[in-house]
Amino acid sequence: MTTSSNADWQARKNAAVARGQGNLAPVFIERAENAEMWDVEGKRYVDFGTGIAVCSTGHTNPKVTAAVQEQLQRFSHTCVMVTPYGSAVELAEKLNKLAPGTTPKKTIFVTTGAEAVENCVKIARAHTGRRGVIAFNGGFHGRTMLAMGLTGKITPYKNLFGPFPAEIYHAPFPVAYHGVSVEESLKALDLLFKVDIAPSDVAAIIVEPVQGEGGFYPAPDEFMQALRKLCDEHSIVLIADEIQTGFARTGKFFCSEYAGVEPDLLTVAKGIAGGFPLAAVTGKAEIMDAPLPGGLGGTYAGSPIACTAALAVLDVIAEENLVERASKIGDLFGTKLGELQRQYPDVIGDIRADRGAMIAMELVKSGDAEQPDADLTKAMVTLAYQRGLVLLSCGIRGNVIRFLPALTISDELINEGLDIIEGCFKELLT
Repeated sequence: MTTSSNADWQARKNAAVARGQGNLAPVFIERAENAEMWDVEGKRYVDFGTGIAVCSTGHTNPKVTAAVQEQLQRFSHTCVMVTPYGSAVELAEKLNKLAPGTTPKKTIFVTTGAEAVENCVKIARAHTGRRGVIAFNGGFHGRTMLAMGLTGKITPYKNLFGPFPAEIYHAPFPVAYHGVSVEESLKALDLLFKVDIAPSDVAAIIVEPVQGEGGFYPAPDEFMQALRKLCDEHSIVLIADEIQTGFARTGKFFCSEYAGVEPDLLTVAKGIAGGFPLAAVTGKAEIMDAPLPGGLGGTYAGSPIACTAALAVLDVIAEENLVERASKIGDLFGTKLGELQRQYPDVIGDIRADRGAMIAMELVKSGDAEQPDADLTKAMVTLAYQRGLVLLSCGIRGNVIRFLPALTISDELINEGLDIIEGCFKELLT
């Protein structure tokens, strides 16, 4: 059967794939290059999503593609836990050096971000001998059962799937725009220790330096520093979930660097390997070595193809100064979106563009932060696709548009995409 249109492919997908694995837009991609994609009908799109922060070095990056092709000629899989290979060792060495802080580090490889999160909990429990894990409202840590339990957003991630694993606790995340201060979050943690679980029974606290699915809210530096101090006081493992924020995305190699905090454990995935499935946990060597041999791993963990791709990604980040480029991208978006906010102050409630190329625009009604406009957000995303721009939404209220362009995107493509957004506002609000 020959299929040539997006509509035909969508019909086939609806018939063949469970509805739970939906798709944001009925757009089926045939090819992509850097920050542009073309669908099966030949329509071109500027990509402001990069597969949810995965292709940070651009689609089909030449250096990454060449490295993968070379690896494919040698072998595709042996299992790193059976007969390992140099690319995994070399990548672990590089991650250990790149992780924040001066404490000696070690790394393990897995396949997905959710696996990385779950392995962090295993490692923390093995190290501390404790059971409890604290996460934050609005956080997102994956779709497996333990990761879903940690996630602080019900729909669509947790709805219908409970009960979830025990000994998981949630506290408010500080979001000044919604009236939740750092002080209030810390007071809530203190209350949690008094009424739900003693700090001496907490294995780990897990936090995103910028909440991803929760709405792209940056954790204030003083909050990250306070968590570090709290964990030190009670011998709790501090886990920084850098799956979406890592690998130069925020204008630092890892976002934890903004606060000058050294996490005990760090999760990475998404931007690590240019689109090839790979995730890792990097952490303090003493903590990482707590599990017994054979207690960590997975059949596809540390794929030789993905490790080779990741080494090439690191080269591209360094050679093209993508850490610095991420900050410049944030400045470009911030300036243009700020102009739009001044045009539509009752609609664009908040712009968040101070964490590199991890940018957000929150849409509201009547300029009120507590009146989210999820309908307008959905309409904006839909119209943007029709006009040739890939956009993503997020937020526990469904009213945040997030921007995750490739760090290799040109200024011209950024301006083209932002012009489309301006046109969408004009069409939807007049």
